[in-house]
Amino acid sequence: METTTEKSVEVLNDLIEINNDRIDGFTRAAKDLGEGDADLKAVFEKFASDSRQNVQELSAAVGQTGGELETGNSVSGTIHRTWLDVKATFTGHDRKAILSECERGEDAIKKAYRDALTEDNGLTSEHSSLIATQQQAINEGHDRIKALRDAQA
Repeated sequence: METTTEKSVEVLNDLIEINNDRIDGFTRAAKDLGEGDADLKAVFEKFASDSRQNVQELSAAVGQTGGELETGNSVSGTIHRTWLDVKATFTGHDRKAILSECERGEDAIKKAYRDALTEDNGLTSEHSSLIATQQQAINEGHDRIKALRDAQA
């Protein structure tokens, strides 16, 4: 049977891996934009940077628990499949299509953060607070992507 600490370490590691997926997704998206999209490239680079910071914070949290730190990308689950789809379907310099796909990726990461904060995950109040703070930034990122996409209509 899994202990509360083991469960919380698993949740933290899952968030590390999906943030790594997010970094890869936004990095790929930025590369797929055209030369006239410097403004959007800057947004994508900021989101990738934010997720790098999330990974550092989550890694420190795992270290505080004495748990084993996982690295790399998620290998299953909705967020991984979504970002794989996102990266595979970029159309080459089509700003609206890229934003639409990135919104799908952000939908998946929003859900992952929401699911992480369920009571049965055994998170300490400190870990819950960290995740909630990151979740707020993820939600704001999603809203910004959606607004940028809607402005393309």
